[in-house]
Amino acid sequence: MATLVYVEEPGDLTQQTLALARSLGGPLYAFTAGDTVAVSGVEMVHHADADAFRSYAPAALARALVELVEAHKPAAVVAAGTPRGNEVLARVAAIKDLPFAANCTAFESGRPGSVTRTRWGGSLLEEARVHAETLLLTVQPHSVQGEPASGEPAPVEHFSPSLRDEDLVVTVRERVGSSAGGVTLADAKVVVSCGRGAGSPEGFGIIEELAGLLGGAVGCSRAVTMAGWRPHTDQVGQTGTKIAPDVYIACGISGATQHMAGCKGAKTILAINTDPEAPILASADYAVIGDLHEVVPAISAELRKERTG
Repeated sequence: MATLVYVEEPGDLTQQTLALARSLGGPLYAFTAGDTVAVSGVEMVHHADADAFRSYAPAALARALVELVEAHKPAAVVAAGTPRGNEVLARVAAIKDLPFAANCTAFESGRPGSVTRTRWGGSLLEEARVHAETLLLTVQPHSVQGEPASGEPAPVEHFSPSLRDEDLVVTVRERVGSSAGGVTLADAKVVVSCGRGAGSPEGFGIIEELAGLLGGAVGCSRAVTMAGWRPHTDQVGQTGTKIAPDVYIACGISGATQHMAGCKGAKTILAINTDPEAPILASADYAVIGDLHEVVPAISAELRKERTG
């Protein structure tokens, strides 16, 4: 039987989602809405047309997905485990009265289906069976290798879902850009993050300088956003952005489970901390025990020296 993949936007997470969805076997179909997205590696793209999709409207997206599910009876509906992917499929589950497995790293179809998913901020893996006519699943970001699809984009079939007034109550009215400018946390090859060790919003000046020298993005811990020092778009963690950069530099961050759930996909982690017993050191590839206000400017100074020397 077929699998339907909700494609939120093109990119790495979509390729990861499609790669894991292929493990279910059978043909793949994609669902998109709003701006038309070219998708390769699937049989067809079902594109929802409606004014509601000019912005993010989770209930309207869920209603359109439900309409497709009822018309085509796929074995599974799969999305990336992003905040939006999880929200839309949770709404589909509520409408259809079906179980929903979020943040899966592996799954198999069948009656019942079986899933492996992350729990407790990624600190353990749960194996479970899902008793449902249609599996509703999201893929844990950066848990599998994306496989860029080859070939021409799939043909697009447009449809106009029947939406209700209540589906339009929640929509995005405004978008706030990242403070990192052109490079985002999700795409950056280098991320320099800081926690409460910054001491103040002004303490992020040296973090921004180092990130700029490395062509990277600035991140932060949840405590920093809670204090109002940085916007939520900068937060790395379970309730922030899940990242997989080549290098992650964590400055003055203790390494709580929730934060590590967001950066565990990093290829290399460098921790800078005054506490030699900080939990993050257990996950770090390299560590500098020292004051970030001394260590970070010293790193920046060496980088500038190398470039001018």
